[in-house]
Amino acid sequence: MQTMVVEPGKKPPFTGTFDCLKQTFVKEGPRGLYRGVTAPITAIAPIYAVVFWGYDMGQRVVRWQYDMDVTEKFTLGQVCFAGGFSAIPTTAIMAPSERIKCLLQVQANDIAAGGKAKYTGMLDCGVKLFREGGVRSVFKGTTATLIRDVPGSIAWFGAYEVVKEKIGKLQGKQPSELSPLAVLFAGGCAGIANWVIAVPPDVVKSRYQTAPEGTYKGLGDVAKTLLKEEGPGAFFKGLGPAMIRAFPANAACFLGMEFSKSLLAFMD
Repeated sequence: MQTMVVEPGKKPPFTGTFDCLKQTFVKEGPRGLYRGVTAPITAIAPIYAVVFWGYDMGQRVVRWQYDMDVTEKFTLGQVCFAGGFSAIPTTAIMAPSERIKCLLQVQANDIAAGGKAKYTGMLDCGVKLFREGGVRSVFKGTTATLIRDVPGSIAWFGAYEVVKEKIGKLQGKQPSELSPLAVLFAGGCAGIANWVIAVPPDVVKSRYQTAPEGTYKGLGDVAKTLLKEEGPGAFFKGLGPAMIRAFPANAACFLGMEFSKSLLAFMD
């Protein structure tokens, strides 16, 4: 939905989230709904390992800057700084993964139009990108990914900590004592907060990463073209699917993180 081009005076390829799901399923079957999934599955473990490591590093920077004791509580601003900091190292893994995933997903449109598949899979896509333009081609869209993920991560970690604190006060518990259900809810809210912020730059990133070389002069040109040809609403394409995914995916992510921390503390 983010990469579809709506020509003036013509009907858009998809009228909405469920129309996109329906058409994809009819044309490609169940596998079509998971096109491009190999790239994020391969990268997901290292990405989130680096995300939470980066968050911890951000917290250490805050403690060093303000000469804080490990027992002192962070302010919301300090949590947001650490969250934004976490996106910087994560981008090194996220950018090429997103580039490959988007290309594999968009390739389906060419196949549906009678064209041939350029890439047979994740590895083939990565190799061909490297052959065509070197490392620079593989990492195309890195700046766009950073522009998306820094504010998104600020909202992600900030919302998680705020919701946990609010639930803790309501239940008379410390945030570390919350039940798995409370953690799931806080994580889901964090996911929604993240994507409300991240969808507009994500649209620009997706368009830039999937466009043929020379189509755009840069990210500013992508945004200008989108606004001129498709209007402000173009920046929010894909918001529906992002919201549907955001709550359960991020609820599970934070629950897994908290469980892993508890397990490591127990083993220690």
